[in-house]
Amino acid sequence: MKNKYRRTQTTVSFINYHFIFCPRYRRKIFDIPSVEDNFKCLVNDICGEMNIEIIAMECGRDYTYMYLNCPPTLSPSTIMKKLKDTTSKVLRNKFDELSKMPSLWTKNYFVSTAENISNETIKKYMESQRTRY
Repeated sequence: MKNKYRRTQTTVSFINYHFIFCPRYRRKIFDIPSVEDNFKCLVNDICGEMNIEIIAMECGRDYTYMYLNCPPTLSPSTIMKKLKDTTSKVLRNKFDELSKMPSLWTKNYFVSTAENISNETIKKYMESQRTRY
């Protein structure tokens, strides 16, 4: 990704966040057929509504990793709340295995600001995460 600055009438910004969060009790929810596809589709819709650009997104067996370019009006906690609340509600309604869980996601998450790194670096990182298991 090149330096893609967001511009409004009053601001110019370049805010990238790394997010990592896990299902409750590190359950392997992404091993359930089509959960990952549904999750990614939901995240795409939510990010579109919030004017967030998804630079990279990957799901492991028991975690999800996102690299997002966000507008300056959204805090990391607002983004996580919206993503977790919406995906939890929809996925738990759609999949019986998930509906039995008291909650889908842990309350915890990792967030870090990130400088402009190349797509190749992101892809290498995500591939190394997949081969850990």
